[in-house]
Amino acid sequence: MSGSPSPRSSTEFLVPETTSLYANEFPLPVVRQEWGIVREVPSPPPEEPDYLSLCVSRILAKIASRAPRLVASARHVADLIRGPESVVVLHGAQRVPLETIFLQRTHFLTSPVLLVALLPIYLFTISAILRAQSYSVPPEQVLTCTSTFWPAPYDRCGLDGEHCTPHSNASFSFKCPAECSTVYLHNPRIVGAEALVYEPLIVGGGDDQWTYRGDSWICAAAQQTGITSDYWGGCVTVDLVGTFTEFLPRTTNGLSSIGFPSAFPLSFRLSPNFSLSNCMDLRTPALIFNVLTTFVLFTALRPKPIVLYWSLVCIGFWHVTLFSQPRSHPPDIEFGFATFLPTLFVCHAFWECAVKWVLPPLVKRIPFEGAILYLGPWWITVLNNLTLDRLPVDRLMVGDIMKRAGGLATLFAGVVVVLAVLANQIMIMRQTGCLAKYLRWYGIGLGIVFVLALMPGLNLRVHHYIFAIVFIPGTAFPTRLSAILQGFLLGMFLNGVAAWGFDGILQTIEALRRDAPVGTSSPVFLRYDATSEVIRWASLPDGEGWDGFSLLVDDVERYNGPALNYSVQILKEGLPHFFRLAFTRAGERVGDWTMPATLWPNGSWIEPSSGSSY
Repeated sequence: MSGSPSPRSSTEFLVPETTSLYANEFPLPVVRQEWGIVREVPSPPPEEPDYLSLCVSRILAKIASRAPRLVASARHVADLIRGPESVVVLHGAQRVPLETIFLQRTHFLTSPVLLVALLPIYLFTISAILRAQSYSVPPEQVLTCTSTFWPAPYDRCGLDGEHCTPHSNASFSFKCPAECSTVYLHNPRIVGAEALVYEPLIVGGGDDQWTYRGDSWICAAAQQTGITSDYWGGCVTVDLVGTFTEFLPRTTNGLSSIGFPSAFPLSFRLSPNFSLSNCMDLRTPALIFNVLTTFVLFTALRPKPIVLYWSLVCIGFWHVTLFSQPRSHPPDIEFGFATFLPTLFVCHAFWECAVKWVLPPLVKRIPFEGAILYLGPWWITVLNNLTLDRLPVDRLMVGDIMKRAGGLATLFAGVVVVLAVLANQIMIMRQTGCLAKYLRWYGIGLGIVFVLALMPGLNLRVHHYIFAIVFIPGTAFPTRLSAILQGFLLGMFLNGVAAWGFDGILQTIEALRRDAPVGTSSPVFLRYDATSEVIRWASLPDGEGWDGFSLLVDDVERYNGPALNYSVQILKEGLPHFFRLAFTRAGERVGDWTMPATLWPNGSWIEPSSGSSY
């Protein structure tokens, strides 16, 4: 078809061939050219209107006669959605001379035989890295970033910590992973009278011997001491030293610890004298190897676009599962394969609805630029735990956003970027005559989401893999921006399902709670009797089924039973002490603890603030 391009066709597209995108109706046959393939599309035969169409036409005619302005506005909106009536010619991007020369000189590398020959080398290298990473040290001697001797909630260790022995005179050697600085508390954790949140749990370490409280995260403490590295992990020996008093704070090696001015029955010190071998965390070498592999695939080997696409899917999924965010040590291969099959099904849908329109021109025409446009954002979101997770927006929930410094500003900036991208994609959809179809399907999806949001007892949770599924169809246009968005969303999807699985869009409050208070009622402290040195609290409420109390003293459970008082004469003098109280029910977890009440050495009693704690 001839004719000058529409003024609205200034968007720079990646396809070099002239692409004819035609309107909804044509009185004559047209020629459609897609990806260099020309075919004739005959006009459909005219259809006689049925009775329903005639009725609708008459009703619309009556409405038009009575409300001409309304009908004119509706037609104007419909015309805007339908897009231009004439064919829109989209101009292709020009290759730089360097890429043209590179394509000519490296054409021999695109042989499928070479790709098949290199595949065993890749698999052998990855297997060797995985074996050294996950199977060279006994699993019981490998820690996670949150491993601790005194797990939360604090009553798990029993009265006086009897379930978390030994408290002293024991040494253990462990291997710590890398990147523990990125793991932090998502909800406030009470330490004495202070609340720690959005930081690793490290208590103490400020004295000359670097003594840490027993509930500190061991690997985060080891990184603070400098024995292990945030990039390479390392091994460490832990020496348990029993009761210690007055843990001091410290800030070093990029990590800060919190102080605790009282006593705790379990503490530890760290030493670089260990007997383990193969202590280096190899996730960084694995990342470098996989980044180079994907870059060479994209630029030099240049297999068929569908082969390249499935290679990216497999490399991204298994890199997350085995190296960057394994669910356990060694990696949970069973979970990986259980999630991999449905991942392939969803990725096939991605290919059919969006990827096959964007990836081919990148690979065949501008491989270097395409690698930057597509692989850059793809790796950013495949490594979501190192990139986007560092932003102060953990979950799209009002409580989480308002609690974190910078959360609201980050959310606002994100919304602005998303709206700008959506506006650009909507403009392209209209230019190509696809806007009506997209509005129809997204409208149906929004209606379903609205219904789901009204389900009682459940919360709507849009995980990042769901976010990717929703928006990838909107990137089915061969533009540079679509390439960036598609790589970004595909990596986000692979990271979400590989690290966490296909979590539901509806979740209970309990599933979203993490380590936050459950929401039960809490006891009430009455007073402190300085004469008899006894703390008293109110009796059990009626009708709630509670049968006793759990009392934390200095973050250790010291009493569990029906009594309404506790004597502090047995506590060490000259130190502040912190008290929290919770209801108990036989055979179940304790309820929420109160916020801490403080008894100072001079006998002054500070009532707890309102609210509950974990």
